[in-house]
Amino acid sequence: MGLTPASEGDGERGGIGANPHSGRRETEAERADRQWGELLQELRVAQTGVQILFGFLLAVVFQPRFADLSTVDRNIYVVTVMLGSATAASLIGPVSYHRLLTGRRMKPQTVTWASRLTKLGLALLFCTMCSTLLLILRVALHNVVALWLVGVMALWFAVCWFVFPLWAIARDNGKRDAGEPS
Repeated sequence: MGLTPASEGDGERGGIGANPHSGRRETEAERADRQWGELLQELRVAQTGVQILFGFLLAVVFQPRFADLSTVDRNIYVVTVMLGSATAASLIGPVSYHRLLTGRRMKPQTVTWASRLTKLGLALLFCTMCSTLLLILRVALHNVVALWLVGVMALWFAVCWFVFPLWAIARDNGKRDAGEPS
């Protein structure tokens, strides 16, 4: 998150330079504030989904049919609950990180670490969703079709969450390398 210094003849506010990644003219503090606001919006969406999913997972163990689950399905359940816990921790972690560092003039570092926790949380959410699907489909179908369906959905999640964004980055970098405006 380096800041490109403003040139000496620049009539803008002192210390402001164009961010080479976004082309915006903002101070490091302004950029950190903007990025933090954007990250919070993303976290609100992810946290809501995780909390609903995790609540569902916690309730499953108290259902009468839980006692009828096979050992394999119980183990899948335990793994799923642990993944859900880790996901919730990773996606709620940035809020705690920010709260504990507020007022210490560490916003750029806070944004960096919160972003890393969010990426980890999304990877864990991917695993949690796949594990949840596996448990539900094994109980519903009682056959190997459940594994195939989970595999297809895992591929779809990976494409939507990771492949499309990485493809956009690769395409954008190719344009930048070719000298085209972004």
